[in-house]
Amino acid sequence: MKKQQYLKILPVFMTLSLSQFTQAESLEEAMAAAYLNNPQLQAQRASLRALDETISQAKSGWRPSVVGSGRFGYRHSETFATFASSGDTNPRSLALEVRQPVFRSMQTVNSTSEARNQVNAAREQLMSVEQQIILDSVTAYMGVLRDMAVLELTINNVTVLKRQLEASEDRFRVGEITRTDVAQSKARLSRAISERILSEATLTSSRAAYRKTVGNAPVGLKQPEGLPAMPASEEAALEIAKANNPRLQAALFTEKAARFNVKKQYGGLGPTVELVARLSKSWENFSTTDTSTTREILAQMSMPLYQSGTLSSNIRQSRQIENQRRLEAVSTEREVVELVRNAWEGYREATARIASSEDQVTANDIALEGVRQESEVGSRTTLDVLDAEQELLDSRVSLVRAQRDQSVAAYNLLSSVGKLTAENLRLDASRYDPTRNTENVENKFFGWDED
Repeated sequence: MKKQQYLKILPVFMTLSLSQFTQAESLEEAMAAAYLNNPQLQAQRASLRALDETISQAKSGWRPSVVGSGRFGYRHSETFATFASSGDTNPRSLALEVRQPVFRSMQTVNSTSEARNQVNAAREQLMSVEQQIILDSVTAYMGVLRDMAVLELTINNVTVLKRQLEASEDRFRVGEITRTDVAQSKARLSRAISERILSEATLTSSRAAYRKTVGNAPVGLKQPEGLPAMPASEEAALEIAKANNPRLQAALFTEKAARFNVKKQYGGLGPTVELVARLSKSWENFSTTDTSTTREILAQMSMPLYQSGTLSSNIRQSRQIENQRRLEAVSTEREVVELVRNAWEGYREATARIASSEDQVTANDIALEGVRQESEVGSRTTLDVLDAEQELLDSRVSLVRAQRDQSVAAYNLLSSVGKLTAENLRLDASRYDPTRNTENVENKFFGWDED
């Protein structure tokens, strides 16, 4: 195949015969579908909504509690004195108690701040999962395109080698070549058929991975036009990552939550003040003379003096956890730096490999044409032609894989700096707002509905 013909059928992976499909799905549409429908991402959103409730639970320390109680029973009494007596009564009582916390040694304030930072960390974790799902959809999409292109190349290679074998048999019959040349052609054809079968299996696997991530079968995939906007340099990528990488931001929020937990534990050593209002009514029978009513409003203060060492142990434990979270944040920052550097090098390497593979394809195409011409005049053997054809096929496959690797590496770099999000990519999909549920539930005093 001439170089000009090849470049027409393989501009970036190779242009596949996609005209058979009535509808085509772009990479952006695949990413949007994964963003909307991937069950792993949906589960992470549900996990965040559950964690939102911890803010409401922490703020409950400001709210009153109301308890109602009642009692009904039977009582038999006997008195033995100068005159014996006995009787039966039905004691009853109703009571209502309201408790309003006034001061809890800043435990409620610190509990609320701890919960908010835990929720912020969970939002960053959600963003991390979102980025991973989008990256998985890109990997699956480009994997299907790559494997379709490789399959197309192997099918074409089988066709070429079949013609080569037929020509070898014809030349053997007229005595131009030996039986060895025919056997070599048969062996290469068998190898090509094996590679085609392997390519078919690999494509089936890629399609299954696509369906798992995106949620539908890959139909009419189109080669993406260009790459997303990339950081200007490796150092710029590192600066963006330190400000936006969700793993790093989650670790920092978790560290802040641990600091507020330490303050909350210290609050357990201080006094608590609350207002208590009680209303109770009791009677032995329904007679008004047996009825008593109590109304009271009290201000109560309690001060822990010694709790068997539990509070001290909790404080020591929380301080060690804070130290752990601080060190984990440092470790995460180093991991992010490593991740960005590796992602940058992966993108740079894949880009350079494309140029090298294109040169290799061009050179092998020219070499194959020359070997064929030399074979026709007897200066090259059949094996030389077969080797040249195999080298051209290998270089074309390498080019296809390098182009896939470049696309995946580009999106992987965006993921490492925290920019592989539906908002940044401007995907045509309804955005999930994690703050909406938080605002809806944090001040909800009662009710268990989700709206």
